[in-house]
Amino acid sequence: MSSGTIFVLFFVLLALAIPISTTLGIVSIVPSLYNSSFPANAQYIIRAMFAGMDSFPLLAIPMFVLSGILMARGGVSKKLFNIFSYFIGDKTAGMPCAVIITCLFYGAISGSAPATVAAVGSMTIPILINLGYDKAFTTALVAVAGGLGVIIPPSIPFILYGMSTGTSVGELFIAGVIPGLLIGFLLMIYAYYYCKKNGEDKEKINASVKELRDKGFLTVLMDSSWALLTPVIILGSIYSGIASPTEAAVLSVIYALFISLFVYKTLKIKELWNIFIEAVRTFTPLLFIISAAIAFSRVLTLLQVPQTVASVITSTFSEKVAILLVINAFLLFVGMVMDTTPAILILSPMFMPIIQTIDVNPIHFGVIMVVNLAIGFVTPPVGVNLFVASSLTGVPVLSISKKAIPLTIMFLIALLCITFIPEISMILVS
Repeated sequence: MSSGTIFVLFFVLLALAIPISTTLGIVSIVPSLYNSSFPANAQYIIRAMFAGMDSFPLLAIPMFVLSGILMARGGVSKKLFNIFSYFIGDKTAGMPCAVIITCLFYGAISGSAPATVAAVGSMTIPILINLGYDKAFTTALVAVAGGLGVIIPPSIPFILYGMSTGTSVGELFIAGVIPGLLIGFLLMIYAYYYCKKNGEDKEKINASVKELRDKGFLTVLMDSSWALLTPVIILGSIYSGIASPTEAAVLSVIYALFISLFVYKTLKIKELWNIFIEAVRTFTPLLFIISAAIAFSRVLTLLQVPQTVASVITSTFSEKVAILLVINAFLLFVGMVMDTTPAILILSPMFMPIIQTIDVNPIHFGVIMVVNLAIGFVTPPVGVNLFVASSLTGVPVLSISKKAIPLTIMFLIALLCITFIPEISMILVS
């Protein structure tokens, strides 16, 4: 059975709305059903799924999921938003920019784009709407800025990429810092343009900022300092060599429990059981997707798909720039129709031979890949961030998509810069 037939079957099953984990399992077993001599039989697939789960870096994912839920329930995003609003809230586009910065910081806590949208959006969207900002624009802003959650470290997609390619997760985290800041900066430029063009209700905004400043700087700072320390503790422990990404994920859970239970006192011990259940329910479907995607990627390797794809692309395009543009276009399309997790686990091994041929650093390519797929969070038909944001405000997904187009263009500009200026990703990597 040809690899082309496998992929046709894969997309047909997705079009029929069959769950992605089931789809991956079916297409993994089909070659052995067609050809009994094919080595990837049912037993091989099951062993591959279990072997794929036996990964120390993978343990970081459920820990970051749990940490993100604890922080969300503990109201950490509101604490972050307050301190940024205090300084820039009364400036032009100050409040939208405060939302973007909050997404940057919360992304350094959760490692997940949908989690960032849910946690930051639930706290900040009502505030911006009450201040007179357009509901659809505010919802789109949070949906797009939430994509920073998978670029700013710690990042679940970076963990998956590192696991599937053998690259250092710690170095991937470091490489994601400046690209994330660049994207955030470009989003703020558009927010400034939008507010200059459409105006703001300065009376309401100034009153809101005044109320915050009347509390005093030290009060607001002390209230937000524990939340601000979260990314410092998580990332500092990794970059200093004190902890691995997996160990840092455990530290993040302990810290989240501490500040939510004993500092902010926004959680009660009796609520923890339901939070643990929510974390398990969030991660378990992801676990099935990961295990099935790992098995499918091994089947593709046996079918020599990575070598075939590399041969086709490099024989069709000879210039490095053209090859990178083709890969970006392909990843943008994949991000529109497939969830990030299977996309990374399936495509990373496929592209490794190509990037080695054109002399692209695997760390740099990991950032390129994750930024591409982050754009997929706000592009239909999958666009998970769009649906999460829509559930928060009731704004139709199509309306959010329209408002998100200029913000997505800024994301694309950043992607081109990151792709063709490797130093943006690699300058902090030793």
